[in-house]
Amino acid sequence: LVLPAAINGEMQRTLQTSGAELTWISDAFLVPAAVLALTFGVVGDRYGRKKLVVVAALLAAVGYLVSATSDTPAQLITGQAISGIGAAALFPASLTMITAITTTPAARARGLASWTAALSLGAFIAPLMSGGIVEHAPFQWAFGVTGVLAVITAVAAWLLATESSAPEGRSLDWPGQITIAVAMLALLYGIIQGPSDGWGSAPIVASFVTFAVFIAAFVVVENRSAAPMLRLSLFRIPAFAASAAMAVIGMLGFLGGAYDLSIRLGVIQHQSPFEAAIPVMIIQACTPFIWPLLVRLLHRIGPGPMLVTGFLAMAAGQLWLRALPIHETALLPMLGPLILNGVGFGLVVAALTAAAVNVVPQNLTGMAAATTSLVRDLGQTLGPAVVGAVALGMAASRLTGSLADAGLTPKEHGIASAILHEGGPLALHTVDLGPLSAKLAPYTTDALAHGYNNGLILTAAACASAAVIATVFVGFRPSGTAPAEAEGSAA
Repeated sequence: LVLPAAINGEMQRTLQTSGAELTWISDAFLVPAAVLALTFGVVGDRYGRKKLVVVAALLAAVGYLVSATSDTPAQLITGQAISGIGAAALFPASLTMITAITTTPAARARGLASWTAALSLGAFIAPLMSGGIVEHAPFQWAFGVTGVLAVITAVAAWLLATESSAPEGRSLDWPGQITIAVAMLALLYGIIQGPSDGWGSAPIVASFVTFAVFIAAFVVVENRSAAPMLRLSLFRIPAFAASAAMAVIGMLGFLGGAYDLSIRLGVIQHQSPFEAAIPVMIIQACTPFIWPLLVRLLHRIGPGPMLVTGFLAMAAGQLWLRALPIHETALLPMLGPLILNGVGFGLVVAALTAAAVNVVPQNLTGMAAATTSLVRDLGQTLGPAVVGAVALGMAASRLTGSLADAGLTPKEHGIASAILHEGGPLALHTVDLGPLSAKLAPYTTDALAHGYNNGLILTAAACASAAVIATVFVGFRPSGTAPAEAEGSAA
């Protein structure tokens, strides 16, 4: 997977995207990966996991081809959405392929460990690969190379993988899938477009009304379905409902903070793609580096202490990052907050599913794990959207006031105001206006720093809130989770 975080700055400068468009580039991939994963899990069980992996990898390759040939934000967003659909099928199908061919607990533990390690390795390599490529070539090449890797994955799966299926009792919940997908898209549209379109504008109000209608419809159809994609009765268990809320809020805080960091590095500071990739890589590297320790901790002390410590570490890291001067580009001062975020995320991702499955009956642990995965992914999807909305709204408000005091001629003020209105603060910060850009730079930098620093306060507050929920509802009791179960939970 290409991680846009490492190349957000280059994409924004090349395509002159608005802040909303830059957020859509990330969320266009995350939305289908979040809302379609459960449905594709059923598709794989019914029609064959190997076939689904091959089709998913090829679909992702098509999406990357669309992105690799993009010269407009709309085409790049479309490519990301297609790739996200492929990823939504690839993740559950590849995991169930492993569980289907591992017949003993020890073999399954090794298989899950290998799957998790592969994901961690990919997350570690992706920012360096995309940043390194874009350092020497247009950003589209990063998507092109990833598309080639997707084709290789499809060929390898077709030649080497073993087909498996388990269609008994598995059926597709199309009404539930459609209603939750429409609800999420409507919610994200309102959040992302709100700062530019106006929170009281008809499209934004309509999007939030649509969200409310379709999320209510989702609840109705799921309660009536014979085979729901989500068993809503799980949310009647207070501890499970709290775990789900913790997953949404905490993952919103983590990925929102990571998105904030990518804008700071690539867009505000104009760091090169490779330089912007290194901090992202450091965060991603922490989890595989400490994974053996995380498995032992989960077995010995349970998920509660790990969740509380992890969320608080992420909150502290984000506040520490906020305290750094916006012009600080050296890596060394950033190491502390980066490591805190990476270690905190590792603690949380290792314990999150275990915390949910420990509070439900044994026969519902599979559904509880799947539900937790869905709400966690939804939280990650909301992160860039919420942070972008808050940061860009604050930055635009600050710039509107400061332009009047910038000593601009009426013509210059008119040009700057028009760009701010059409493209937002990010466009005004990066557009080349000759001498006018030099005049505007201190004001746009100050406004964006103000907005995205407040975004970090928001994400830190989200992580701290998740820590409070973990303290109250998960607590510090040992869980007895076995190492093999720990690896499966994280997967």
